[in-house]
Amino acid sequence: MKSIKYIILGLFGLLFIISCNRELDINPEQSITTEKAVSTPENINNILIGAYTNTGKSDLFGGNLQMYADLLGDSAYVSWFGTYPDLRTIYSKNIISDNVYVRDSWRTAYKVIFGTNLILDNLNIITIENDKKRIEGEAKFLRAINYFELVRYYGKAYIEGANNTQLGVPLILSGKINYNGNLSVPRSTVEEIYTQVIKDLTDAITVIPVNNSYYADVYSAKALLARVYLQKGDYKKARDMAHDIITNSGKSLIPNYKDIFNTSKNTPEDLFAIQVTSQSGINDLITFYASEANGGRGGDIALKDDFLNLFEANDIRGSFYYLNLYDDKLTSKYTNRFGNLHVIRLAEMYLIRAESNFRENTSLGAVPLDDINTIRNRAKATILSSVSLDDILMERRKELAFEGFLLHDIKRTKGSVGSLQWNSDKLVFPIPVREMQVNPKLIQNPGYN
Repeated sequence: MKSIKYIILGLFGLLFIISCNRELDINPEQSITTEKAVSTPENINNILIGAYTNTGKSDLFGGNLQMYADLLGDSAYVSWFGTYPDLRTIYSKNIISDNVYVRDSWRTAYKVIFGTNLILDNLNIITIENDKKRIEGEAKFLRAINYFELVRYYGKAYIEGANNTQLGVPLILSGKINYNGNLSVPRSTVEEIYTQVIKDLTDAITVIPVNNSYYADVYSAKALLARVYLQKGDYKKARDMAHDIITNSGKSLIPNYKDIFNTSKNTPEDLFAIQVTSQSGINDLITFYASEANGGRGGDIALKDDFLNLFEANDIRGSFYYLNLYDDKLTSKYTNRFGNLHVIRLAEMYLIRAESNFRENTSLGAVPLDDINTIRNRAKATILSSVSLDDILMERRKELAFEGFLLHDIKRTKGSVGSLQWNSDKLVFPIPVREMQVNPKLIQNPGYN
């Protein structure tokens, strides 16, 4: 349930003057040295708050990462009515390497990574042991969640049982590389990135608190780890982690499906969420999914009947939409411009446990049928008497729609997007042209000049 209020920190803006952007050699008057930036525990904590803030920006979990999964992974479920050409090319699968959304998501994710590296390089500054452990755990969680999204969008999909030597993204684990101005870092393999993400989360679990206010806690890290294990096809570990969370986290499913979303407070179902306030900036899930009356652009992304036809008549998820001025159907998940962004929900853990138990022919915690019916019962859908793998995957598609899963589920289950197969070059973002210009060791993804 942990969420983080966006906090506008002048200090953090100063710290990142020394980031990777070398296009200008001007040293602004307000810049400060790295040594000063990490000179006190308070400064270290401010860098951590800044890393949360950037993770919640629209470039990342403030809406764009979720939206990309719908636009790039869509084959029949949504229409794009917006006028932004760079988003239209994502929807049409004709991206070019100077796409500003592709550029900015990469840049903001690495800004978080550089900040967390700086923290981890200087943990000795923190003298209170519990604070040191907490900050280490949160920094590793934030580094992991950003690397996980980078490798899923900018690298080819992880293939269960393969060597996964396909190129991922540059793996940078020390701030010294970046703050000394060295940008010549090659792309690591997808396997190497996944290995580091799992290591960061495994480490975080040992030091991050069980209760941690609005920030990531131990169950946030475990929930992300369950998601990572599922994506790579390690079903036993995904099952075990999801079961631990369902059993021990103290979280519970909200009885009414409609009450999950658009909340201004944390809910009992949230394992990790970002809280939005009137001072916190733009929520792009509202911008592109909501009507003008609800703070959006009027409905750039609208639902197709093919999506709504997935639901039986009594399933409230199938009627969880409203009409804009043009009679387009818009999802009701995003109607409060200051509502929380729900990054990881407990419902996902039930779906992970169900799928993993099914694939492993086990029943840890519950048989897959019971977990799926738990989700369906909340939605007032008909209770099933038996369940197949296809039923479980379809339940994920219904329950988690428009929350950032569609593309990644298609890839891991080797599906297709229209005529494009799951491993198509068109379903991978290009390495941004700006990064290619400043880092001579980067190799572009196939299909992009």
